Amino acid sequence: MIVGLLHRLSGKLPHVVHRISVMMKPQVVFVLGGPGAGKGTQCARIVENYSYTHLSAGDLLREERSRTGSEFGQLIDSYIKEGKIVPVEITINLLKKAMEQTMKVDEKKFRFLIDGFPRNQDNLQGWTTVMDGKADVKFVLFFDCGNEVCIDRCLERGKSSGRTDDNRESLEKRIQTYLQSTRPIIEQYEKQGKVRTIDASRSVDEVFADVKNILDKEG
Repeated sequence: MIVGLLHRLSGKLPHVVHRISVMMKPQVVFVLGGPGAGKGTQCARIVENYSYTHLSAGDLLREERSRTGSEFGQLIDSYIKEGKIVPVEITINLLKKAMEQTMKVDEKKFRFLIDGFPRNQDNLQGWTTVMDGKADVKFVLFFDCGNEVCIDRCLERGKSSGRTDDNRESLEKRIQTYLQSTRPIIEQYEKQGKVRTIDASRSVDEVFADVKNILDKEG
């Protein structure tokens, strides 16, 4: 009888251990696309419909910039105004802290949409160094959108967003940075078969219909 019970338990144990290890490790989807491609809008929709937590690298940096007593605030501010990419150590530490805090509050919240990261090779190397074995990158959700559409959307958003970088001069710098630095990262993941591309120039609802298809398939 005891032998039978042990046998049944050993049959179930790998499944239990596997579930615990999956729960302990963040499951990450990188969300990439140019400024104004609709990453934030679509992430908000995903959070409403799926069990994901949305972490925007840009939002975390902006929060840190305005946080009283932040040692990095001024540094972040000058990088954002210039449309440059903030040093990777700062961004990854903010992301890591946000994931840990979320999972501490609710261990079932282990799925994360990381929006606007990795933006360049330095970001990717930093992520690999700090997060290797600590998080699983499932795939990259790439919102593909023409530059002019992106600029028009951001200028429209700038009227009400209060963001200092939603002006034409900053936007053109940001788009150049995106084309030179982020597109090669998307191409790298493409070679690994990890990119899911969506035409983001359409309406919010049409784009989200494609997002849903991808997430339903990926599980």
